[in-house]
Amino acid sequence: MEGMLQAGDFVGVSFWLVSVAMVAATVFPRYEGMSVTKEWKLSMTIAGLVTLVAAIHYYYMRDYWVASVIAGSPDSPIVYRYIDWLITVPLLMIEFFIILKAVGASISTNSFWRLLVGTLVMLIGGFAGEAMLISASLGFIIGMVGWAIIIWEIFGGEASKAADANAGVKSAFNALRLIVLVGWAIYPLGYIFGYMMGSVDSGSLNIIYNLADFVNKILFGLIIWNVAVRESSDA
Repeated sequence: MEGMLQAGDFVGVSFWLVSVAMVAATVFPRYEGMSVTKEWKLSMTIAGLVTLVAAIHYYYMRDYWVASVIAGSPDSPIVYRYIDWLITVPLLMIEFFIILKAVGASISTNSFWRLLVGTLVMLIGGFAGEAMLISASLGFIIGMVGWAIIIWEIFGGEASKAADANAGVKSAFNALRLIVLVGWAIYPLGYIFGYMMGSVDSGSLNIIYNLADFVNKILFGLIIWNVAVRESSDA
């Protein structure tokens, strides 16, 4: 039918799969959050907010993509995607700070602000490059500076030291920062091949971004759920 998702549109299918998965990942922490201690309820709520915001934006992104395919000129939903990231990625970074606070770790608000600033620099640089407001190379450099700030804070900064000093959250913190280091590496790789080298078309690039969002946002929330349940049972 005209205006509907076609069986051969694998990029559109990936948008649909991720949008529904994000809805499921939103319901899960809301239900499980009722059984954890009050120290962990905020972390569980934020995990659900991340996937809720992502689910809403994926509904718009999938419609945008399908409409562009029908029009004969497949186009990436750059604006919708970056609005999504501008909300969800800072929330993911806030989680590092909140889980440390939940176990009573000694950490100042300076760590929170470094994570937030790094996130904004990373996203603003990436968007400016993808939207062609500046050169793709300059946008990539700015984005990587922001990512480097985040990596430094969670691997060698105050947040890292606070996590290493607390056995209760150390394993979860290690898993979360590996997602940021390894899982997030998919985004700059897609950017390099898609915008700087031009060797990846918009369809393939969107599948890469969709898969990265699926893994990074949902797995991030599941790790937080796991440590919240474990810490709550020991309380």
